[in-house]
Amino acid sequence: MAKDFSDGIKLSQPRPYLTRMMLFLALVGFLLLILAPRIMDAFLANPGLNGLIVGTLFIGMLYAFRQVLQLGPEVKWVNAFRRADPGLALPPAPQLLAPMATMLGNRKGRMTLSAGSMRAMLDSIGSRLDEQREISRYMIGLLIFLGLLGTFWGLLITVSSVGDTLQSLNVEATDSASVFTSLREGLQAPLRGMGTAFSSSLFGLTGSLILGFLDLQAGQAQNRFYNELEEWLSTVTNVIDVPATAGENTTPEQASLLALAGQIAALTEQLHAEQRLVRELAENQAAIRPALEELAGSLKKRGS
Repeated sequence: MAKDFSDGIKLSQPRPYLTRMMLFLALVGFLLLILAPRIMDAFLANPGLNGLIVGTLFIGMLYAFRQVLQLGPEVKWVNAFRRADPGLALPPAPQLLAPMATMLGNRKGRMTLSAGSMRAMLDSIGSRLDEQREISRYMIGLLIFLGLLGTFWGLLITVSSVGDTLQSLNVEATDSASVFTSLREGLQAPLRGMGTAFSSSLFGLTGSLILGFLDLQAGQAQNRFYNELEEWLSTVTNVIDVPATAGENTTPEQASLLALAGQIAALTEQLHAEQRLVRELAENQAAIRPALEELAGSLKKRGS
């Protein structure tokens, strides 16, 4: 029995998740302000790659906030749909609930859904939510990749610079001061390579940590929206018991019994076929028995 759509269930806005995200970013900003001089030195070790990492992080943060903010109009539309009288014009549904609005747009009187229709709508919405989160996951992986790329890049610079330094070092010189000076100048390039490696790892891993927390909050907001939507749709869904037909809606025990019955029937038919074969063989033997006796008698006469 379907319930009326005025059941009192109301979808909640995602404000708590936005608050957590902003508080987390405020804490991160406070730490950056304290460590600003050292962070600036690490950033200048490789401004190009580190700038790319920071830019990717900024885009990912904006997308995470967009995922949560997008749920606000969706929640508002669902609550307005529940309160609206049948036949009353509603504003166009947001992008996420467009298929649902198409299916429910022509309701008359008390709204009821079949279990199949409810599952189809929830599957469509769930696939759209998963598609949005795939982009955030990719950007988290991209930040880690850029950090590792900078690490290997810096290590490559370090190894090649150390080799060049050792080759250019004149160990036969008598002036130890000149040898030390050339060694110190030659080690500047390897140190720059190490700075590139460690700074890129620092920005890449830190960025993935920040974006991972924001993606976690966005995922929790989407999951709560999906669960509350499912709870509301379950109150307007009719569950109709349909008698089970052969091959449909059977329990595992019934399926096993049907399979066993089929095997027994096949075995019975095989036994009947073997009995018919034995009967035909016996009849054939009875038919040729006189001929065999006559042939045996002829052979006996010839032998005598």
